[in-house]
Amino acid sequence: MIRVVLADDQRLVRAGFRSILSDEDDIEVVAEAANGLEAVAGARELRPDVVLMDIRMPELDGLEATRRIVADPRLDGVRVIILTTFDLDDYVYGALRAGASGFLVKDTEPAELIHAVRVVARGDALIAPSVTRRLIAEFAARVKRPEPGPELHSLTEREREVMTLVAGGLTNDEIAARLVVSPATAKTHVSRIMTKLGARDRAQVVVLAYEAGMITPGWLTP
Repeated sequence: MIRVVLADDQRLVRAGFRSILSDEDDIEVVAEAANGLEAVAGARELRPDVVLMDIRMPELDGLEATRRIVADPRLDGVRVIILTTFDLDDYVYGALRAGASGFLVKDTEPAELIHAVRVVARGDALIAPSVTRRLIAEFAARVKRPEPGPELHSLTEREREVMTLVAGGLTNDEIAARLVVSPATAKTHVSRIMTKLGARDRAQVVVLAYEAGMITPGWLTP
């Protein structure tokens, strides 16, 4: 059973998401939060698999709430999906950089919402849709790129190649096909990259790749 906390200051939004998710046999909404403080408290008390987190909330916004959840070692298994609108504020990129596992627009289709929760709950990042890649590229382009850290220099040539493919939104199977290796080998490369970079999940690997200039903003893998 995938346990979910809904965090949004609009009751109708929470009710709509609850209705969609509760219809699924493998998903349970265990709590709702009307602000970031309640979201953090709910995550600490209930340790859900996924928190659906609105960006703009009173008392504590979704960005800071995400940071607090990700920074808490007791909540290592809790994943955050950011909820946003199409106005594309910089909070989205900041939340991904802070450790969120992806984001959804609030008018997403029910099937996409359910799929996102399942994907993130199993430990993957929600980075495959082209809109996600475009948004990450857009926000990364606005950030002053730091010099690649020592962690990036520790990657092997093959690991850097795999990292660029991850940044392009490819799955492990797609990376395996591109490099003509087994899916297990591709998965191992991705896991080692995350360990070396100290990345929580693939979303952070994507952001780091853009920031380091390993991939050009706006580039999409066909």
